[in-house]
Amino acid sequence: MLTMQVIPQVYQLTVRYNNIFLIVEDKLTMIDTGFRRNPAGVIDFIHSLGRSPEEIKLIILTHNHVDHTGGLAEVRKLTKAQIAAPRIDFTLGKDVLPYPGGKFLGKVLQVPALSSIRNRLVIRAGEIDVLLDGGEVFPVLGELRVILTPGHTAGSISLYSSQKKLLFVADALKKRHGVLSLPLKTATTDLNQAVASVEKMTQLDIETLCFGHGRPITEDAKGRLMRLLEKVKN
Repeated sequence: MLTMQVIPQVYQLTVRYNNIFLIVEDKLTMIDTGFRRNPAGVIDFIHSLGRSPEEIKLIILTHNHVDHTGGLAEVRKLTKAQIAAPRIDFTLGKDVLPYPGGKFLGKVLQVPALSSIRNRLVIRAGEIDVLLDGGEVFPVLGELRVILTPGHTAGSISLYSSQKKLLFVADALKKRHGVLSLPLKTATTDLNQAVASVEKMTQLDIETLCFGHGRPITEDAKGRLMRLLEKVKN
């Protein structure tokens, strides 16, 4: 596992190219849980800080994809944390999965022999304590506001701290080899929505962007967002 401090109190923990974020205050907050077994390294890191996993009081899931939710069950064994996640992604029902081709996948995976695969791909709404609609504010990093940024999935959220000028975008954006871009087309449900979400991000005062995969942007984040928006709208 690779670890880095993004800003004071905010750590990016990378396991198998998946980023899990740990916010270390009086209480601990996790953003996403990675794949199954990914949280083991996170727990070791928490212990290295002289803290305990029982101090995790809030886990926020940014969208309902297995590389962001697969480790939830493992974390829940160690903590009584409140689980918050976007309503849209977690209440689609059995007919639709929050992936490209979701209607087809949902239909296929209703076959009893394949139901176990479906259960590994998505988290059910019944496992979530707080379903988010956007606009909610958590007492984390001053105030951590939930912003709906659909595109990658219909319910994808970003998390914004105005005090820290920090935006967690998960997979609403992609940065690879230093290049900021829209989410991967083949893994995204609606690119037009993704563009609209970028436009929403440009209205925020941002100095740091954190992603679901890859290293954060800590310089000229707002400028790079503006240039991306100009590119994708032309």
